Amino acid sequence: MIDLLIVFGILSAFYVAWNIGANDAANSMATSYGSRALNLRQIIIIAAVLEFLGAAFFGKNVVKTIAKGIVPIEILDPNLVVYGSIAALLSAGLWITIATYLHLPISTTHSIVGAMLGFGIAAVSQGHLSLNAIKWDELFKIMLSWLISPISGAILAFFIFSIIRITLFRKFRHEEVERVFRYLQVFTACYVAFAHGSNDVANAVGPMAAIFGLREGGYYEIPREILAFGGLGIALGIATWGYRVIKLVGEQITRLTFTRGFSAEFATATTVLTASALGLPISTTHTLVGSVIGVGLAGGITGVNIGVIQKIIFSWILTLPIAMLFSIGIYTILVVFV
Repeated sequence: MIDLLIVFGILSAFYVAWNIGANDAANSMATSYGSRALNLRQIIIIAAVLEFLGAAFFGKNVVKTIAKGIVPIEILDPNLVVYGSIAALLSAGLWITIATYLHLPISTTHSIVGAMLGFGIAAVSQGHLSLNAIKWDELFKIMLSWLISPISGAILAFFIFSIIRITLFRKFRHEEVERVFRYLQVFTACYVAFAHGSNDVANAVGPMAAIFGLREGGYYEIPREILAFGGLGIALGIATWGYRVIKLVGEQITRLTFTRGFSAEFATATTVLTASALGLPISTTHTLVGSVIGVGLAGGITGVNIGVIQKIIFSWILTLPIAMLFSIGIYTILVVFV
């Protein structure tokens, strides 16, 4: 039975990775679509390759945090770890699917962290863990990064775009500058895709890494095959369903030109890649939306669609508690009936 559950866990992880591609990877590439630097087909090809590479070669640090940084899986019964990991994956995947259907660019990081927390709380309620055993300090650090990342992205994007306006637009014709940045934005699109894969692959394979790490008697070394597996799922997600979120973020928050898109993408990728190096599972969604808002504000508050931003922020607030409640329910069902 446990081997069948592990197979089911692998399929669940792939389902989450597909969802990440459809929602998170899609919104991270949306600025290139909004500025028309790239069309949808080009975005899909670039994202598929660079997301995979980022996940496979730079995703290890964040996977550790998701796998064992919230719930102390090393002190739990192995069967419970399998149940909890599957519950977390299914819960996160279900909520991301709903959000993508509604065109909402939610945080897949929020989703999996909330789902892992739900697993921990359910284990506490059943007497398998003490409440103090949950790593609240690590959870607080993760949640603090969610606040810092959109602010950092917004500030960095604001200053990058402001520097472009102050220096280049005064020396050269506006059309000439935009023409050059159309090509530069292709490079920043690659930068964003690589950075996103390096950070958000953990949202899919972190719980799966917990299962395999437990069976192999270790919790630190994440096989590269698991990272590549997650990267493949992300690539398929953006190729099949990513257009729903791409269009909202790329077209409805603010008007995006090549220079604005470049500024937002460079700020986002720099923030996310720095967090990956530190092992922090930040929200690429938050960072990208913050960066888009930053370039919008550089042209004045009227350049930003406040209504769309309010809708996005509301979905962010709902994500963690909904994923947590889903996880508690699914984990309880697995423990009782499997």
